[in-house]
Amino acid sequence: MASVLVVEDDQFVRSALIRQLSMSSAEPHTVRSVGTALEALREVAHFRFDVVILDLGLPDLDGSEALKMLRGITDVPVIIATARDDEAEIVRLLHAGADDYLVKPFSVDHLSARMAAVLRRSRAAGEPPASRALRVGGLTVDPLRRQAELDGTPLDLTRREFDLLAFLAGRPGVVVPRKELLAEVWQQSYGDDQTIDVHLSWLRRKLGETAARPRYLHTLRGVGVKLEPPVETQP
Repeated sequence: MASVLVVEDDQFVRSALIRQLSMSSAEPHTVRSVGTALEALREVAHFRFDVVILDLGLPDLDGSEALKMLRGITDVPVIIATARDDEAEIVRLLHAGADDYLVKPFSVDHLSARMAAVLRRSRAAGEPPASRALRVGGLTVDPLRRQAELDGTPLDLTRREFDLLAFLAGRPGVVVPRKELLAEVWQQSYGDDQTIDVHLSWLRRKLGETAARPRYLHTLRGVGVKLEPPVETQP
């Protein structure tokens, strides 16, 4: 049973989500709900939640701004519930710290499946990882300390960026299919490739490379992604 905070200003939607999430035959949850961003911030500051369902169209503050404020006080997983399906908006939300998103209208079964995946990722992140540091060229990844360095310089990675990098670093030179990345890093059996592409883009930027001129991260179109040491060019 998970503790869920629903942040939604539409009373009809709130009531439906509370009723269906708290009475789910698969896994009933403890649900609290609020209708404004400020109330959400107060709730998170005073209670422990396993996941937050955050609507963007709030009356007092745009949900994207509320997300940034939430990320300033907690790392609780946040699923965005939005009627906005613009790609740039979705990318911005992921960059701001959202763990997942759903475009309205959606079924409670779909929401429950996304919640289950987010909760699995969150719980897995709390498990003691392997202690052996992974080294690929000048890249060092320490799963135990959740730290990564490139040529001795620490990398400032988000939780999901680190998980993705560590997974690939544990399989150097191996082309990992996107479905496997979704299953192992995101704990999802299905999903949008855009999520992977966004995080790969952020990782490349922090590794000092681009998709056009890769050094460590290589994408094989239609196949998958691999991480391998850069090829040193001869002077």
